[in-house]
Parts: sequence; structure tokens; C-alpha cells
Amino acid sequence: MAHKKDIRELKVELLCRGARIAKNNVNAPRRKAGAGPAAGGAFIFGGTVANVPTMSWFVSRSPFIVEEACGKYFLTTSSGHSIEVKFPDPKFYDMRTADGIPYKKIALLHGVNCLATTTIQTCVYWHTHKRCKFCAIEISLQENTTIAKKKPEDVAEVAIAAMKLNGVRHVTLTTGTTATSDKGIYHLSAVANAIKNATNLPIHAQFEPPKDLNIIGKLYDAVDTVGIHVESFDRDVLSDVAPCKAEMFEHIIDAWRYSVDMFGENQVSSYVIVGLGESDKSVIEGSKFLAEMGVYPYVVPLRPIPGSQMEHEMPPNPERMKRLYAEIAEILHETGMSWRKCRAGCVKCRACSALPDFER
Repeated sequence: MAHKKDIRELKVELLCRGARIAKNNVNAPRRKAGAGPAAGGAFIFGGTVANVPTMSWFVSRSPFIVEEACGKYFLTTSSGHSIEVKFPDPKFYDMRTADGIPYKKIALLHGVNCLATTTIQTCVYWHTHKRCKFCAIEISLQENTTIAKKKPEDVAEVAIAAMKLNGVRHVTLTTGTTATSDKGIYHLSAVANAIKNATNLPIHAQFEPPKDLNIIGKLYDAVDTVGIHVESFDRDVLSDVAPCKAEMFEHIIDAWRYSVDMFGENQVSSYVIVGLGESDKSVIEGSKFLAEMGVYPYVVPLRPIPGSQMEHEMPPNPERMKRLYAEIAEILHETGMSWRKCRAGCVKCRACSALPDFER
């Protein structure tokens, strides 16, 4: 059994370098695009799970390759070391709704036991200069691997099947920002209520904060945790990479405080992306600011997704990520924050970040 330190460091390496998939390994997961980290899939090993890039350009340089042997899969390094890996088996993917829509176009299995979907697969910023350069939300729609707007009853139906067939324990709902004043929250609320009524599963919802923060309250009865993502605390970097978020930076802070008051400490989170051009200082100080407020800083390496405006970029150096994770994990310890306290969502899933693995 590999040491816990070795496993967490391997996870960082995989998140940053990806893994090559041997041609005979047809069962490895490959989610092409979407609103969040994509172009890869979940690898389960050593008591953890990692959303590993397998389709981005830099993967061809990875020292890691997955090969099949005797019905099992092994992750092997260029130095010859290997560890067995497993892949989730979403048994509900082959099912369809009464209208003939494949379940996998409605929601996907993330990590080990999280069901996730983007409730509205379009974004008001997509065809504007305010678009987030790292996002590929509409690419999956263009490739016909999903549908533009998921019906609440359909998502609830998939959730029931995923819970029964794959042991799903929580749900993550995201949305592209709409042109309406609620920014997509009303539809998030409708989907969350349908799932909650059908399954009583814990639910996480991610959204752009509306001008009227009271609208967030529409989620309270059905949603357990929320994600409001700043992406970067470097204002210059944010203005270049996610102009829409740079314009509402102060409002995002207000939304965090509002949401912590509503959902509680450790039940609000924010993605913080490393590799956009920011300094280590901005990542550490930003993470401390979040943690002291009661918001979990979900720190992830940049994922250059094919089709996004940053598809040709390189993820950050794994050694940099290890240093950041170690320091931020200490901040979490000092502030009493932990992924273990989170009821639902990306933080609980922990596939896209090794920060939870660095916690004490």
C-alpha cells in the first residue's frame, strides 16, 4: 500500500500532467468538454480520486500511461513504477427517458459518487469579450453530448437511477449565466427541488450572484451548499481571463458573506485556479481571506480544455501546486475548515483538487 504522502503527490502530478491512455484501454473515462474541468475523467486509486486530463495537448508529454493487464488497469510511470487504478462504471448511462433522451446527456457521474449536471448549457457571455477564457460550456452542446436546458423531472429521474445503480450520495448543479435578473437561479431551484423531493440527496448549486442577493434564498429549501467562483484574486489576471467576474469582484465578496450567513460556514465554496498568470501570494492570501470568511477555497490547477480559449496553455508545475496545497492546508486547519464538513458538491467530491488530500 502506497504511503498517504506518495498518493497525494501522485494525485497532484496527475492533475497537472495528465495520463496517456493505451489504445487497448477503451474503458477509461473521457469527458470532452463542459462548464468545469473536462477533457478527462475520474481515476480511483490509493483511497482517493482524481479528475485526470487525458485529452489535452500536453498529455502526450505525460510520464504516466494507463494500460490493461489481466482485466485490471495499471498506471505506470516512465520509471517503471505502477499502481492499480479503477474507473467509475456509470451503469445508468445506457438508460433513456420516456422521450428517448439518453441519461448521460442529462447528468454525469463525477468522481466516485457525485451526480453532476449543468442545468442550462448556454452562457450569456459566450459570444462576447466578457467570456471566461478557460471555460468550454457550449462546446459539449455543439458536439451534441448534452442538451441546452435540462427539465427538472428528467434530472430527478436520472438522480433516482444513479442513486440506485451507482450509489450516488450527492449532487452538483451548475448553470451558465442567463440574461435574466436571476442569472439562472430560478431554474437551478426548480431542478434542485425536483431532485430533493425524489431522492432527498444533498445538493450543491453553482451560480453567478444576481444583483439582488435575496434571490439566492430561492435555493435555501432544496440546496445544501453553494459555489460562487472568483477563479483568481489577481485583479489584472482576472480582468484578462474572466472579465465578467472582474467587473463584479466586490459583489462576489458580498455574495459569499450573504451565502455563509444563509448556508453556514464550510457550506460555501469558490474555485481558485492556479496557472492563469497569478502570483503564489495572491493564491495564498486569497485562500486565507476565503477561509476566514467561512468559504472553502477549492484550489485547482488550470485545466486547458480543447475548444476553450486557453486550450493551448500549460497547467502549472506540480511542485508549485504541492507547495501551495501544503500552505493552504495549514490555513484550513487554523480556521477550522475542512472538506469533510462539506455536505455536497465539488469540495465533497474532491476529484479536481488535491487540497483535501493535503488536509491534516
